[in-house]
Amino acid sequence: MQVLFQADADLNQNIVLATLRRFPSIDFQPATAAGVRGLADPDVLRLAAEQGRILVSHDQRTMPRHFAQFIVFRPSPGLLIVPQSMSVAAAAADLILIATVTTPSEWVNRIAYLPI
Repeated sequence: MQVLFQADADLNQNIVLATLRRFPSIDFQPATAAGVRGLADPDVLRLAAEQGRILVSHDQRTMPRHFAQFIVFRPSPGLLIVPQSMSVAAAAADLILIATVTTPSEWVNRIAYLPI
């Protein structure tokens, strides 16, 4: 099974582009493709969960709290928080590492903060 990613609307899209450029076979859905712009955090988490995708976000302020509330009622493929200060190249490298050496089951109901 392959790790799948979903970009949150707040995620720097250069991270998505850099990740896809360096590892074209990765499944990383941009926020625009998923229609998550303007949605509340719980709805973004629900959409990512319905598609089996780990949500990748910059939102360190509200998303962890919403994630904790979300997993009380249903499982989530996971949440990765990327600090705004992290370089695009470093974020892409960590995401590629996660996609290539881990399995989706390792991320279920787990929140992680990059860098790993």
